[in-house]
Amino acid sequence: MAPIPGSGLAKGLAVTLRTMTKKTVTAQYPDVQPDLPPRTRGVIGLFEENCTVCMLCARECPDWCIYIDSHKETIPATTPGGRERSRNVLDRFAIDFSLCMYCGICIEVCPFDALFWSPEFEYAETDIRDLTHERDKLREWMWTVPAPPALDPGAEEPKEIAAARKTAEKLAAQQAQQAQQAQQAQQVEQAQQAQPDTEPLADEQARAAEQPGRAVGDSAQQTDRPRQEGQP
Repeated sequence: MAPIPGSGLAKGLAVTLRTMTKKTVTAQYPDVQPDLPPRTRGVIGLFEENCTVCMLCARECPDWCIYIDSHKETIPATTPGGRERSRNVLDRFAIDFSLCMYCGICIEVCPFDALFWSPEFEYAETDIRDLTHERDKLREWMWTVPAPPALDPGAEEPKEIAAARKTAEKLAAQQAQQAQQAQQAQQVEQAQQAQPDTEPLADEQARAAEQPGRAVGDSAQQTDRPRQEGQP
């Protein structure tokens, strides 16, 4: 059966009319930022304080797009006769995003949680050589990393948190015990300071008990002297 002339135009107009009655879903980018998923793989942020320059991320990167430079510093001994120690100091940490394929292997293998996914995606450059971002830029992206999802309420407490909580409780118990011992020592000291004031009265009461005719508070000089005539 031959197609009816103008049927294709009618179908196209019908699709246009149906679309005109629907609400638009066009995102007015860049005036309106898109609503990205919380764990979007945009760029990689660097938390420099956690990096120990172990080079594990650079070795495991399949594209060899991570560049790290460092030097060693000697830390003097903290105690007399102690041994000096050396540590690696990070000089350069750069990622070439023109080579990166966003596999996330560097983030997974980092043993000290120094690399994180950031949802930031606006880092286009006019020159491909400018896509190699240094650690200062990577650190700026670190502050855009979203917070991790909440743990399951029925999940087991992480070992790190449990160990930190036990240490804090032990330290608090030691401080409370020290405060109690200091309070007891203060009470004993106060009792010892007040004890000499009561000793003369106790001695006087003991002497009065040995001499029934002598009143408490009278001195030996007054009670023991011979009576004169005419005195009671």
